[in-house]
Amino acid sequence: MENETDNQLQLALESFKAGEYEKSKDAFLKALESDSNNPNILNNIGLCYSKLSKDDSACEYFLRAISVNPKSVQTYINLSDVYYRNKNIIDGINLLENAVTLMPNEIALKHYLSRFYLDDCRYDLAMDQLFEILDIDSDNLDAYWDLGNIQFEMGDYDSAVSNYETVLEKISDNAVLYYQTAIAYEANDNIDKAISNHLKALSCNENFHPSYKKLAILFMARNDMEGAKEYFEDYLKFDLPPDEKKNIEDILKRINA
Repeated sequence: MENETDNQLQLALESFKAGEYEKSKDAFLKALESDSNNPNILNNIGLCYSKLSKDDSACEYFLRAISVNPKSVQTYINLSDVYYRNKNIIDGINLLENAVTLMPNEIALKHYLSRFYLDDCRYDLAMDQLFEILDIDSDNLDAYWDLGNIQFEMGDYDSAVSNYETVLEKISDNAVLYYQTAIAYEANDNIDKAISNHLKALSCNENFHPSYKKLAILFMARNDMEGAKEYFEDYLKFDLPPDEKKNIEDILKRINA
């Protein structure tokens, strides 16, 4: 019997890696017959159902796995993913609050909980989780970034910029990071810093077209029409939607008039 279980587990794992989730699920279910309280098997069956978009069954097996092993971090994460996909925000919050109470030092669970809070517009609670993460791991860049995003949404642009800049001290080759930092500087009426960060975004990726448009608009705000013209013309080189292309062409006509 033990050899048969091992064979089923091997088949299940190989099938899962191959993307054959129905076959993998059947093999895991077969293995479960001789080891009905194995939390790893229960979790893996849940994963198979999740991959097959059978979310009710996925939740059933994830919850069974948690009932057997209440400190399985990965199972909480897997179940949270299903809740999030189905917009079951309250279920996700309840699940993760219990998980964080059981495992208060598990950063991944705190991060998931902060994102559920954020989707439920509980900004203060989301930030509390992120600050707790930073108390545990002061170099956690994801926490700094998410804090910056929340602070930006709340209109606290100084704090948002500070957290974005902390991330950029460690990651200096990401156009999206520079772009978001530039947006925060612009919201805080620091046009020079906004322009500087958009230029850094383009130095990372010369095809990052949103920064061309933003630069053109910022140069217009400084009444530098030649600079605005240059970046609008660069922006037009990209494959833009027809309405957007026409709008930019109309702006250029007014600049050239």
